Amino acid sequence: MDALTLAAIHEHAVAEYPRECCGLVVAIEGRETYVPCRNEAAAPSEHFRLPAEDYASAEDRGEVLALVHSHPNAPATPSDADRVQCEGSGLVWHIVSVGQVDGAAECGDIQTIEPSGYEAPLIGRQFAHGILDCYTLVQDFYRRELGIQLSNYTREDDWWLKGQQLYSLDRLQAEGFERITDAPRRGDLILMQIRSTVPNHAGIYLGDGVMLHHLHSRLSDRVVYGGYWAERTCYIVRHREMIDG
Repeated sequence: MDALTLAAIHEHAVAEYPRECCGLVVAIEGRETYVPCRNEAAAPSEHFRLPAEDYASAEDRGEVLALVHSHPNAPATPSDADRVQCEGSGLVWHIVSVGQVDGAAECGDIQTIEPSGYEAPLIGRQFAHGILDCYTLVQDFYRRELGIQLSNYTREDDWWLKGQQLYSLDRLQAEGFERITDAPRRGDLILMQIRSTVPNHAGIYLGDGVMLHHLHSRLSDRVVYGGYWAERTCYIVRHREMIDG
């Protein structure tokens, strides 16, 4: 990265502070250029969202070399969500820290990551809604542990308050799940209501009274299934491949 590109990144990060900035490094007529993009995240605490049209516009100008975003009031150390999205993008990522120094926003260190085959651990992963949350944990467990591929679904933050039903029985049945009434066994999916009128949380039963799940703002973890979680359970489903098997 040349000095002019770095200076442009710093300027954008400071201008957007305390929100995350995001942009692209593009080769335009053989010259490296930083192209600032919009961040469509609904809240400053939410992971950045770079609009597809901004990416397409940058791509029209030249070859996209890298993606850039800032970490306000935090080190440039890549999060689990950064590393997962870097893998999906197929691009080099540059992450710059930015915070207040004597009352003014100022950039700190910058770190670079690139696709390397990273997969977030099932236990201890950081939460980032829509990237690493209870549903992506379910997807990853079913793919890695059971060889079952589940569909991706776009979801807004607080989707359960907006009439969206990620965990409706109709959608689960379309994915190959059937509701069960017998005792749960390893791999069964537990659907719960957490301060909601619809099922908005899922966990995977691991056997021996233990459930794997990923609660908002916490690390994914194994917990004893019973008490609080059992009281909030709406239904338990089993995938047809597990029934047939």
